[in-house]
Amino acid sequence: MPSGGISIIRVAFHTLLGCLTAMFVIPFVLVISISLSNQGWLNAHGFSLWPHGLTLLAYRFILQEPGIILRAYGVTIFVTVVGTTCSIFLTTLIGYVISRPDYAYRRVTTLYIFFTMLFSGGLVPFYLLMTKYLHLGDTIWAMIVPGLLSPFYILVMKGFLSKIPVEIIESAKIDGASEWRIFFRLVLPLATPALATVGVFAAFGFWSEWFNALLFITNQNLVPIQLLLYRIFENIQMITSNPQAASALGINMNAVPTTAAMMALVVFVAGPTLLLFPLLRRFYVQGLTVGSLKG
Repeated sequence: MPSGGISIIRVAFHTLLGCLTAMFVIPFVLVISISLSNQGWLNAHGFSLWPHGLTLLAYRFILQEPGIILRAYGVTIFVTVVGTTCSIFLTTLIGYVISRPDYAYRRVTTLYIFFTMLFSGGLVPFYLLMTKYLHLGDTIWAMIVPGLLSPFYILVMKGFLSKIPVEIIESAKIDGASEWRIFFRLVLPLATPALATVGVFAAFGFWSEWFNALLFITNQNLVPIQLLLYRIFENIQMITSNPQAASALGINMNAVPTTAAMMALVVFVAGPTLLLFPLLRRFYVQGLTVGSLKG
């Protein structure tokens, strides 16, 4: 193909990527702009990509009780770090076992894992299992244990680990390495791209967790940031939908940054996760593309 044709394709491809990038970036820029805008200006003129009447009133409104916010962030960080670490370890351990060709029951085990993707036990059995049998109700483990294993992540890890040459493992055995030594000193370093890929997905899942907290957590000291901000969001909606009740309670609706506060909530929830992805981007991309390589 002539070089001119290649240049046109390249320009078209980059233009398409630029448009897609803008589609993802502009909404978040709009959210930040709204959160920094004056509520009166928003009511009068609507949304804009540039904040008008620049103010931090929405963030001050949410941070009226900073201790509660910080405690909720601490709970979420603990759940994310511990849950992601344990999830990666268990996922890699199971994926490694079913990827080994010398494991006699690998097909049956893989089928069993895949079967759990098709059917669910239901909400009521899940609630009874967590509270009556595992006794995890109103504990921080109620937000960690349910997300430790995902059949999809296990199958992704199995697909990656199955590409590790068996000869490497056999040579390590000849040198006298035990199974655990092979797993920790050989398999885990080779699986870094897959670990990063699964880790990003798992971290996002634990960070966004709020439903299990809604079901099992009543202790206010164990409320994660998502559930806390969800309750704040509900309170704002209640105030917005019932102006007469708000007036009866002495709440000045003009002083409440309802729309800006809702957007500030989005920044509080999504902001930290946006910092995680660039740090692991190189491993994440490698983990997604490694399956297309032959070797």
